[in-house]
Amino acid sequence: MAAITAALVKDLREKTGAGMMDCKKALTEAQGDIEGAIDWLRKKGLSAAAKKSGRVTAEGLVGVASAPNVAAMVEVNAETDFVARNEHFQNFVTEVAEAALKVGEDLEKLKGAVLKSGRTVADELTHLIATIGENMSIRRARVLKVPSGVVATYVHSAVSPGLGKIGVLAAVEAPSASDALETLGRQIGMHVAATRPASLDIDGVDPQALERERAVLIEQAKASGKPEAIIGKMVEGRIRKFYEEVVLLEQVWVHDGESRVRAIVEKAGAKLTGFERFALGEGIEKEENDFAAEVAKAAGH
Repeated sequence: MAAITAALVKDLREKTGAGMMDCKKALTEAQGDIEGAIDWLRKKGLSAAAKKSGRVTAEGLVGVASAPNVAAMVEVNAETDFVARNEHFQNFVTEVAEAALKVGEDLEKLKGAVLKSGRTVADELTHLIATIGENMSIRRARVLKVPSGVVATYVHSAVSPGLGKIGVLAAVEAPSASDALETLGRQIGMHVAATRPASLDIDGVDPQALERERAVLIEQAKASGKPEAIIGKMVEGRIRKFYEEVVLLEQVWVHDGESRVRAIVEKAGAKLTGFERFALGEGIEKEENDFAAEVAKAAGH
């Protein structure tokens, strides 16, 4: 059983909005497992939150690059937002994304790619760390391809062309590329940035996530006091609603508020075969420092 610390209780409270004592009890019931505690709170009706991705705390940039039938996206992390505004850092992220187009998303191969400076990505990163004075790392890369059509890119609130804190790739297959298809792909990217789908289609939903959701919904339905036969129908109805929330093709198109994404893509005579969404620093927890202690330490106390 994991130790139930004040930090763990605080983390659960931030994720769920539940009261401090309820969070402590939930963690006790779940033997310190935070995901189990979230489920316990939901079953008791004490949490409005379904699932919350890791807080975005790391700095750096997400960069995208594209070519006919292919696009790449990378995340390069740094210690402060100040570095993300540095021209040399921005150029590096752009070059790394362009390198991924050629060598793929395997990080070891990517680090060995040669950049304009004549240095490899890994050596250029080391050079940048020495020059700027901050630790940096290439966290991840993704490359999507289509046999014909487009792989569109979208960067939300770009700080520079192709660079920002949220990036999306959308692979849209069609008989040929066109401006209209590129526009559709970009619109899909905007949709994905806003809705954060977990999978492309129903078959792609994580079985464990589905079973967790079903277990919670069953408990909630039982609490209503309805007959067993009605409970089954209630749960299936809510599972459909769950799919509409987490499955991209089942979601309501944000651009009109009524159509399904699947219908929009089919109407265009295309097929959405894949997507990827990078949000800078998601899932990375920054060390929380005591500012007063830092000042005292700097003052030599």
